[in-house]
Amino acid sequence: MHARSGLLAWFISPAACVAIGICAAMLAVLQFSIRTYIPGSLDVGGFTLANFSDLYKPIYLTAFWNTFWLSVQTTVFTLLVAYPLAYALVRTRNKSVKATILIIAITPLFLGEVVRTYSWIIVLGNSGFINAILMKSGIIDTPIAMMFTRFGVLVALVHVTIPVVVLMLSAALSHIDRDYEKAAESLGAGPVRTFFTITLPLSMPGIIAGMTTAFAWTFSAFATPQMIGGGRVHTVSTLVYQLGFSSMNFPFAASLSIAGLVLTMLSLAMMHRMTRRMKQIGVH
Repeated sequence: MHARSGLLAWFISPAACVAIGICAAMLAVLQFSIRTYIPGSLDVGGFTLANFSDLYKPIYLTAFWNTFWLSVQTTVFTLLVAYPLAYALVRTRNKSVKATILIIAITPLFLGEVVRTYSWIIVLGNSGFINAILMKSGIIDTPIAMMFTRFGVLVALVHVTIPVVVLMLSAALSHIDRDYEKAAESLGAGPVRTFFTITLPLSMPGIIAGMTTAFAWTFSAFATPQMIGGGRVHTVSTLVYQLGFSSMNFPFAASLSIAGLVLTMLSLAMMHRMTRRMKQIGVH
């Protein structure tokens, strides 16, 4: 019994140290958020709540909305793309096709987020791959602006998020007992009806996990919105960077971080309520 307790303590202690470090960092951010900004100095002044009252300015409200809406859009489009890939990966019997899908879906994980984002700069730029093909084909005369737009940021975020969601959905689909589908087919259900009444509900745990991961990942994304958005598509993370490292206004950057954390918690709580209803529907 003592040996098991000692082993458990060894396993728990690294996570406990990380948790303590995160809590200490959050407390430091919290105390910065209620301190006065001194222009031209890295030092902070006395305590104040004025930093939070400035969050109601249009530029910051827009950043909150952009962050939330981009997270929702990324989650939806990621699921729409990742689910067919995961389904084909699990259900196809051709080993070559399975290997191809696996390579396409998983290879981006071996590249950093910055590298993947740079590749989208090459694709979406005015002289990039898409505009070059369209102009040479005579479809357009002038380049279509895709860089520094919400569309470009959304496309890059979906690409960054897809591999992880594919893995989650693949795990959920691979654990579905095929006998349920065979039973539905034996009772006269066609492929489409079998999918929507059996496969989709039983894969709901993977869908919920993928939705939560995609939403949280996008909400905290920095490199992709910063590089593809070019400072024109404001999100909470890009504004925190601009305020903290460009303006050196660490107190206001900290208050924006706290507000972003609260918005994240509220959004995840809302998603939890929604996904709980989805899970209940899937069970029934």
